[in-house]
Amino acid sequence: MYSKEIFTIPNLLSCIRLSLIPVFLLVYINADYTDDYYLAAFIIVLSGITDLLDGFIARHFQQITELGKVLDPIADKLTQAAIAFSLMFRFPYMWLLVILFVVKELFMGISGLLLLRKNKKLDGAKWFGKVSTAIFYVTMGILIAFPNIHYDIYLVLLIITALFLSLSFIMYIREHMRLYQSTD
Repeated sequence: MYSKEIFTIPNLLSCIRLSLIPVFLLVYINADYTDDYYLAAFIIVLSGITDLLDGFIARHFQQITELGKVLDPIADKLTQAAIAFSLMFRFPYMWLLVILFVVKELFMGISGLLLLRKNKKLDGAKWFGKVSTAIFYVTMGILIAFPNIHYDIYLVLLIITALFLSLSFIMYIREHMRLYQSTD
């Protein structure tokens, strides 16, 4: 790998996203005042913006690299995991979403490795994965910014997130099965 492949703006943005994870955790876990929660939510919005810019710049300026193909999803999943795990300690039943998230990501990782062994791979995130991720960030961002949100609203946000995550999971299972069967 050449330094030209490593030192790209999209890769730098992915590294910034990775570095925002401990900052978010520190701010959110130690939050005492409304402004602290707003700051934590702002950090997540900033992370989301760097994610959008990362993909846009990589595609439109031909800066897609093998390192970026690894860094970007790692930054995404670690950010989502940090959000879900930190919210789990403030909101009841969030652990159900965490379990769904972990099972989905374990499936994606193991299935992806099995496909690689057969010289097949999923070509990037699918539309349903992107929609699920967007819903996740919006709903979790609301919960981060408003920790005292009415319980009924919290449950609706949790259910919406779980439904989209489940739909994405089911559609990825179908996609992986299709790819796996096409290798025979």
